[in-house]
Amino acid sequence: MTKGFDRRTFLGAAATAAMTITMPGLATAQSYPSRPITVVIMFAAGGGTDVLIRKLAEEMSKARGWNISINNRPGAVGGIATQFVAAQPAEGLNILGAANYNKFVRVLGHVPAEPAPWEEWAFMKAGNSIASWSVPMGSPFQTLQDVIDAARADPGRISISTSGTGGIWHEMALLIASFAEIDLRYVPYQGGQPATLAGLQGEVDIAGGGVHEHLELVRAGQLRMLQHTGTEDIVLDNGMVLPTVANLLPALAPFLPMGATYNMMVRRDTPPEILREIQGAFLEAVNTPEFLSYLETSFFQADFKVGEEADREAASMETVTVDLFNKYADQIGSDVVSAEALGLPSPDGFAEWWPPQNYRPLDL
Repeated sequence: MTKGFDRRTFLGAAATAAMTITMPGLATAQSYPSRPITVVIMFAAGGGTDVLIRKLAEEMSKARGWNISINNRPGAVGGIATQFVAAQPAEGLNILGAANYNKFVRVLGHVPAEPAPWEEWAFMKAGNSIASWSVPMGSPFQTLQDVIDAARADPGRISISTSGTGGIWHEMALLIASFAEIDLRYVPYQGGQPATLAGLQGEVDIAGGGVHEHLELVRAGQLRMLQHTGTEDIVLDNGMVLPTVANLLPALAPFLPMGATYNMMVRRDTPPEILREIQGAFLEAVNTPEFLSYLETSFFQADFKVGEEADREAASMETVTVDLFNKYADQIGSDVVSAEALGLPSPDGFAEWWPPQNYRPLDL
């Protein structure tokens, strides 16, 4: 027997239909993610960017019950991964696992000069790390002073590994070498882990990288850390002292700590309700006891930024890198794009320049 008209059922259905029509963002957010999420990491497995972003993705997955997979696409100092994610639909299903706000790809010409990163991407910063130089235990270099003396005696002979030409550990090595007034030979690898192994295996004289990439090998007695770019000496549980570069190069002290930053990046034209979901999951993940403990034990520094604060830092860091790479263009080994071509000020003029005329903060 057919039931008669039920006014309450009709009104409930009508209200649901109206919500779907008038609140599409809510429907989109509730259905996100419609498929597994892929985090595309711009460096090889095992380096600082890879291990931190993997841990972050794991905590996001636990916080929201999302299915998140990892895809490493190293090359061109992040350019290959950047181009891949930028080419995917703006659905929030492909997230860029990045370092240093991806500040190298424009100045090296791996992506077009426009749009600017803070116009194209939504940034989420998870933390910082500090740089280090280490050598195998059989190396004749016992201290950073030994390296400086040898490099001054024979300029360009001493080799150091980097995570890629124009990458963060190349930039840090250039800065330290410039303050030490020495010339080194920079050998690029596709990430911090391969660069560390190159030093351990004697392919280069010095392993360039981050404290987090060298630490376990130092603890195991396989590498000796000559310096790091933190503000103070690090004293390990066994009493071993890892010296700050400021001990020997005090002129660097005002700029410390120096090193890498770690970010997740999503296309900025992703629907705002999906961006809110991703940013919310990110903030939940970075504040879990598990993630905070991971940062502390790995000598990463907790520093969480989203929104306009992250955009401003991204622009500021790119400004400094563009200025430095143009000064040392002969060391980069490829064409370097000028600040003028990228629409950037000098580092000294940044505070007055920000925010640029075309900047629009995301309202999440």
